[in-house]
Amino acid sequence: MAFHVDAVLNSILNLNNMPSPALSIRPFIGSRDFAVSRHFYRAFGFTEIVLSPVMSYFALQGVGFYLQDAYVPDWIDNTMLFLEVADVEQYWAEITALDLPGKFEGVRIMPIRQEAWGKEGFVHDPSGILWHIGEFSKGQ
Repeated sequence: MAFHVDAVLNSILNLNNMPSPALSIRPFIGSRDFAVSRHFYRAFGFTEIVLSPVMSYFALQGVGFYLQDAYVPDWIDNTMLFLEVADVEQYWAEITALDLPGKFEGVRIMPIRQEAWGKEGFVHDPSGILWHIGEFSKGQ
């Protein structure tokens, strides 16, 4: 059964009736080694804005997240983020060319797989945070 993700989310969250529009969602993520994670995300292509000695904002083409100098194993081990891209095959070629696993201990890149809703690949950051990087099928 095909469905349009935005329509379903708007229906569930009743976003069409909200008096003020939402502008973004910015998760907070932790890090095992703050300096290493900062370096990793800059190498990944994000722009860093240092907010304090223990927190930075990382932005990429209008989306972003807060990285904290905080390590709580249960939190880190269960953190997943989904980055939607226009062309996952092209994005994957760019990520692979960065050789992040060769530069950062613990980083893993897993190949793209086809799902019923689209395609996604996976990147584990140096702390173990799992990034889903995907592209929805047209009409999803």
